[in-house]
Amino acid sequence: MIVDMNHNKTISLEMREKLSRIKHLALDMDGTIYMGSTLFPYTLKFLSDMKAAGIGYSFLTNNPSRSVADYLKKLEGLGIQADEGNMYTTSLAAIDYIRTHYPSAKRLFMLGTPSMVSQFEKAGFEACADDPDDVPDVLVVAFDMTLEYSRLCRAAWWASQGVPYVATNPDRVCPTDQRTVLVDCGSLCKCIEHATGRRPDIMLGKPDPNMLKGILDRHGLQPEEIAMVGDRIYTDTAMAHNAGAFGVLVLSGETTLETAEAVAEDVRTNPAPEFFPPDLICRDIKELGELLLMARNQ
Repeated sequence: MIVDMNHNKTISLEMREKLSRIKHLALDMDGTIYMGSTLFPYTLKFLSDMKAAGIGYSFLTNNPSRSVADYLKKLEGLGIQADEGNMYTTSLAAIDYIRTHYPSAKRLFMLGTPSMVSQFEKAGFEACADDPDDVPDVLVVAFDMTLEYSRLCRAAWWASQGVPYVATNPDRVCPTDQRTVLVDCGSLCKCIEHATGRRPDIMLGKPDPNMLKGILDRHGLQPEEIAMVGDRIYTDTAMAHNAGAFGVLVLSGETTLETAEAVAEDVRTNPAPEFFPPDLICRDIKELGELLLMARNQ
């Protein structure tokens, strides 16, 4: 949805102070910096302005099926110059999580694309074979478009044996404009749960706060110094809330202003709301950039 006017006519002194503390932006991709395969006309200037102002940024995605190198190629094709330090995928979140919580883990049984597996191997992990004698240190289940039935069964077997179990993202399906349903990681985990009674020990990806924690740790930031920017309340700004970070909803993608207002009303009337409103709503990242620069120049 494209809105012609800025959402914010004025902002409070308190909001200016919060914006002035922001040192890094965690940017959702589809619906935030581009739509499908089309870059928003203001994205390149926004990124340039942020860099000039000393505000860093990372691109986030819940889709682990591509390696960081693959995503960088896509961004380059859209005209965005970025490096590995600008990307944070759920594969990287899983790697960071395993390193922190299972520091001795080396061998992994993974349901994931070859591109994803290569990302783990680049990080120093080894892929276990589909063999009951090749016991993994950790089971990793992800969005796997190359899934083989025998490997799904092997994953269920290791889950039933109590192997530490990490899932990369909760998405049940991956959005597509094709006439099919792309079964995603969350659905594979439900299949394993139905077969074994076992759920993942951790479900990474937005809205899990570990996704932002990885960026905070990498850049030495405090939660109030990062803004999570995205077009979905139930993943993007929900993760900001869960991590104690600043949440910005942009109206350039999925969520409408009416939906955001309904969430805010639910919080006012419901003692146990499912979601929380963002800290700031902007028409798009162009407006956000203007507000960030204004707050820094006050």
